[in-house]
Amino acid sequence: MSKPKVNEELCIGCGTCESLCPQVFQIREGKSKVIAEECVNCNCQEAVDSCPVKAISLEK
Repeated sequence: MSKPKVNEELCIGCGTCESLCPQVFQIREGKSKVIAEECVNCNCQEAVDSCPVKAISLEK
């Protein structure tokens, strides 16, 4: 299973990922943080595709 990762240098803290996958992403100190290792009840690929600055990736 792929693990979500956020490039904090690119992240602008828009919150799209948190709104799509609140079990996995949370905005803290103005940046998105990964708070879970797996996407269970959401679609992390949608969060990757929706990030306006392409700061989210899925690593194998």
